[in-house]
Amino acid sequence: MAEPRVPASSRRTLLAYVGAACVAALTGCTTYNANNGGIAGSQPAQGSSTPAATGGSSAAAASSGPVVLARTADIPVGGGKILTDKKIVITEPQSGTFKAFTAVCTHQGCIVNSVSGGTINCPCHGSKFSIVNGSVVNGPAPSPLAPVGIEVQGTSIVQA
Repeated sequence: MAEPRVPASSRRTLLAYVGAACVAALTGCTTYNANNGGIAGSQPAQGSSTPAATGGSSAAAASSGPVVLARTADIPVGGGKILTDKKIVITEPQSGTFKAFTAVCTHQGCIVNSVSGGTINCPCHGSKFSIVNGSVVNGPAPSPLAPVGIEVQGTSIVQA
């Protein structure tokens, strides 16, 4: 039995439509930023401010004191606490030893949602990270959680 023949012009038309759809999709993925004269993500123009700089002056932040993330009593020994709004997870692997990591999973950017059994757990695809150093205990996450600088000041845990 012979295969049905599709006219070459139909294939060309289909390829043209597919190509146009791809170009349209890729164009939608970029945004033009007039401030830096190009595509978003390229180097900003001289004198433009970064989002961190627009939140307030460093003098104001310094005068208000350090940002308290949690109280030491709020972090269970062998466990941790997730600060979803700050995207930070603080752990206490051993009594009096506190660690902090980004709460953003390195697999697909989900926010971790629990700390139990010595691991920081991501709900999206089952990745688990060590409460001691943020290393991957169970994938599919490809890399460890990034450390976050903290300091213990009395009974407060503050961002370093």
